[in-house]
Amino acid sequence: MTKPPPSPAAILDECTERCRAMDAPLEVRLKAMAADVRRELPDIAAIFDRLVERLERAMAGQAAPAVGEELPEFVLPDERSSLVSLSALRERGPVVVAFHRGHWCPYCRINAVALTGIEPLVRAAGGQIVAITPELQSFAAEFKAEAGATFPVLTDMDNGYALQLNLAFRIGDEQRLAMSRLGRDLVRFQGNANWTLPIPATFVVGRDGRIKARFVDPDYRNRMAVEHIVAALKT
Repeated sequence: MTKPPPSPAAILDECTERCRAMDAPLEVRLKAMAADVRRELPDIAAIFDRLVERLERAMAGQAAPAVGEELPEFVLPDERSSLVSLSALRERGPVVVAFHRGHWCPYCRINAVALTGIEPLVRAAGGQIVAITPELQSFAAEFKAEAGATFPVLTDMDNGYALQLNLAFRIGDEQRLAMSRLGRDLVRFQGNANWTLPIPATFVVGRDGRIKARFVDPDYRNRMAVEHIVAALKT
């Protein structure tokens, strides 16, 4: 009996595990993931290319807080339901604030592993990391556990904080159907039917609350180089 071909979701998960486990810099792993998707799931890759093109034309994320500006305060629950505030974090030192789309996103999972890898360097520089996703706390806990992270993963319900920072956008119908094919059910993961996501972004915030470095890119396949994060903390 002929074995049925793997589902798109299974193919994506296999590619994710291969690229996540690579002994290579973050940028190399992210590019390998994108190349795998283009090779194995070309129709789906084209659909999300169109999403990125739409966001880039709209200059999405450009109005987010800039270097030198203050990052607005947040008070969000972590994966254990404890409230975490930016001001409390800043009392202990500079903060790396990293927005992720969710535990289901291959690029976020790869990035989370890279952030975990630099945690000792971040602490040595007097800093700390906090991740923010729009997912329910059970999925935030799964995201943290899989990455082996010790930093908190906060839930930004309904993307409220991302909206405040001009980082949130709504998923189009074409992309929504593609995500459903891949088993990425944002209604279940986020606890609402909004189908909104944050643009992946990273802010390095000083103890004075001002942004020392930032990375905002509507192409979710790109992330801030971990070397740049560590360098910003040291300076």
